[in-house]
Amino acid sequence: MNIFIAGGTSGIGYSLATHYLAKGDHVGICGRNPDKAPQNNFKNLQVFQANVGDINSISSALQTFLADKKTLDLFINCTGSYAEDVAGEISYEEAEEMLQTNILGTANCFEAARKVMKGQQEGKIAVIASVSGILEYENSSLYTKTKRSVIQIADAYRRALKPFGISVTTIAPGYVNTEKLRQLNQNDLSKKPFLIDIETATAIITEAIEKREKLIIFPVKMKWMMKSLSLLPSSLLNIIMFKKAKWMKKD
Repeated sequence: MNIFIAGGTSGIGYSLATHYLAKGDHVGICGRNPDKAPQNNFKNLQVFQANVGDINSISSALQTFLADKKTLDLFINCTGSYAEDVAGEISYEEAEEMLQTNILGTANCFEAARKVMKGQQEGKIAVIASVSGILEYENSSLYTKTKRSVIQIADAYRRALKPFGISVTTIAPGYVNTEKLRQLNQNDLSKKPFLIDIETATAIITEAIEKREKLIIFPVKMKWMMKSLSLLPSSLLNIIMFKKAKWMKKD
């Protein structure tokens, strides 16, 4: 297969890349800083510099990857930007980064993949959202709202692309033990419930894509906890999530 992964230079994206490379697939990965990708000896791996916030940038990287290939079998968008603003203020730059990456970047990735796959009349697209995106309440964080938007954007493209034989799988993971998560939490993940390792997450994600699942939320305990919270009145959920954010910020 020919597979392109936006945000594939680190974390879940790179783990997915190595999974497919081990199977003999041709994989292209991109990021704003391609040097983040670990040194490797994979012959079927191509690394590109691209910014998903710029449609021309991500489209150019994808077209270069496909220059000597007939089809694009799978496009995965693993990009994401995070800043917590429930228990404190965030800067304009942090807010802009989340909007550009999580919302505009999601739409740009779908458009880049759609333009290629529509002519093929087949293909798979997957996007990494967040389990927090299944919650809707007035004072949810900007991050949560952007990831909820990712889920809604993916649902719109799923409906639009189905007649062309293109599947869309939305991935909504809980806490995955990645280097980025460790950096954001000073290597203390003790307050992250139902934490799973990156290998387990990779296995769950690849299986969901293979089965053309519409939406996969994991781990299961996190899924049911968030589903239960979503049944609460918005006013009560506001209080609970604010206290949670304050607790998680305490050293």
